[in-house]
Amino acid sequence: MTVISTQYASGIVAATEKAAIASSKLIGLGDEKAADQVAVDAMRTALNAIDFDGRIVIGEGERDEAPMLYIGEEVGTGKNHEVDIALDPLEGTTITAKGMPNSLSVVAAAQKGGLLYAPDTYMNKIAVGGSLPKDVIDLDAAVEDNIKSIAEAKKVKISEVTACVLERPRHDDIIESLRAIGSKIVLIPDGDVAGVIMTTQEHNPVDIYLGIGGAPEGVLAAAALQCIGGQMQTRLVINNDDEKNRAEKIGIKDLEKKYNLNELAHGDIIFSATGVTEGTMVRGVRSDSSHYITHSLVLRTGEAASQYIETYHKKD
Repeated sequence: MTVISTQYASGIVAATEKAAIASSKLIGLGDEKAADQVAVDAMRTALNAIDFDGRIVIGEGERDEAPMLYIGEEVGTGKNHEVDIALDPLEGTTITAKGMPNSLSVVAAAQKGGLLYAPDTYMNKIAVGGSLPKDVIDLDAAVEDNIKSIAEAKKVKISEVTACVLERPRHDDIIESLRAIGSKIVLIPDGDVAGVIMTTQEHNPVDIYLGIGGAPEGVLAAAALQCIGGQMQTRLVINNDDEKNRAEKIGIKDLEKKYNLNELAHGDIIFSATGVTEGTMVRGVRSDSSHYITHSLVLRTGEAASQYIETYHKKD
């Protein structure tokens, strides 16, 4: 069945479009919190207009951090199907505030139980696009071994393999290993959902995504990969007792578990990402005298095609 990805598609896309428009008005103004808050408010309003019984399983923190869209929050009218929601109203708050590229508004929706119910912690990730041998990557293998495995699978030299890595001090060892073997690197300042999706796009040079980012972004990226093909492995990164307690509170017992793609996201899924600032995946929000113009990437399980949607929204 493809109820989720068909019946609720227009509402899900509208949620990312409205959040993107709201946050686009603050591009370059240097206020991360304000940009995030207007995206949250616009997305919540849009989701609550959809005739489904929605529950946020991946959001922006816990209930006591409201007014963010928190894990466990109920959205929608309460009618019809039970739907699990993963979202990031503004992926790339810093790059939006600084007017840099590749910030997005993102939502993934699945039937109940289709998305990993994960805490708002960090997550170690490795991902590649489709058309590669099974188990070509391993989260527990050395960086060098994963790059060599991809090079062999693609029948190219190691110097022709490109890795995408978030530019963070915690990734210095990964970057050093990649440099040592002569692999190419695309360093991104933020936005690892886009980084994972880049591994699936022929017009992008990225072959593999590596490193530690947010767990919410990990589940969102997994939802996208389930729609368009790819492989992914992750593990939660628990840094303190508070994070441990939050994980155990939502039912995660094995904190060392390595999750594969099917454990992160499965079943009937729709994924929508709307550009806020200009990006390599989708264009940012533009405007003319009477309209805001949005560009969205929409993916669904069971369909080979990726949809790129340009929408004109009348200004109030």
